[in-house]
Amino acid sequence: MPIKVAQQLSAKKKLKEEGIITIESSRAFHQDIRPLKILVLNLMPLKKPTEIQLLRLLGNSPLQVEVDFACPASRTSTHTNNDYLHQCYVTFADIKDKYYDGFISTGAPVEKIAFEDVAYWQELGKYFEWAKTHVFAQLDFCWSAQAGLYYHYGIKKSEVPEKIFGIFPYTLTHPDNQLFRGFDDQYYIPQSRHTVIDDAAVDANEELTVLSRSRSMGINIVSAHQDRQLFVMGHFEYDRETLAWEYDRDKNKGMDIQVPLNYYPDNDDSKRPIFRWCSCAHLFYNNWLNFVYQETPYDLQELSH
Repeated sequence: MPIKVAQQLSAKKKLKEEGIITIESSRAFHQDIRPLKILVLNLMPLKKPTEIQLLRLLGNSPLQVEVDFACPASRTSTHTNNDYLHQCYVTFADIKDKYYDGFISTGAPVEKIAFEDVAYWQELGKYFEWAKTHVFAQLDFCWSAQAGLYYHYGIKKSEVPEKIFGIFPYTLTHPDNQLFRGFDDQYYIPQSRHTVIDDAAVDANEELTVLSRSRSMGINIVSAHQDRQLFVMGHFEYDRETLAWEYDRDKNKGMDIQVPLNYYPDNDDSKRPIFRWCSCAHLFYNNWLNFVYQETPYDLQELSH
């Protein structure tokens, strides 16, 4: 089924090349289908690659999905053209009275900063509060997952001595959960972060359920409110070359960066990276969309009651 996005969104051309069909409002209206409405709060500095990565996963579904992208109004973008953002993105003021089936909040390169010191922390809190009454299901990943766990449940983060960087395996602790339909017992997910959450605090919180973890790497996916809140420590959405781009960027800056673990064959960065998380990424997002589709009310205004 096609995915509905803003007409000027740059990701449309790349998605078309990959066989993922996008449609505009007029055609979507005539299909007479109530689409799933998803809001993506894109906190990444380079917004266009993240658009493609997420739409690639959200668009690979038999459901009609309507996606809006939002960005913080409290911070001026220095990596994405502001004219483009004005055309293709909304802000909190635009959506505060709207309702969505799903809300996705992305990672951001602000891990080493205390949550309260992040420039758009207060604005992010508005989204988190709004989502309680205007969104059926929320999915936060990477920094947003840490931020969400801290905001809602007081789970703190801490900085690690060396960046967690590479492709890491995790084991399902609840393999029968609907989000893991079709998963193997173990899956891989990219990691690129300098901080970890307090696993013991998560385990001690009765409102939180750990869905997957690793003995060496700790917790990966946490659920709350019967899967209506999901926190994913990692990047299912990354494509094959994303970590390579980050690695080359940091090397070119003269930074002390290690080769991403479990990424290049034989850890040789002259070889093509192994794309070992693609299938589980598509499964996870398909399962999440299916869960939202099955459980969300037809009239989204019921969420506020």
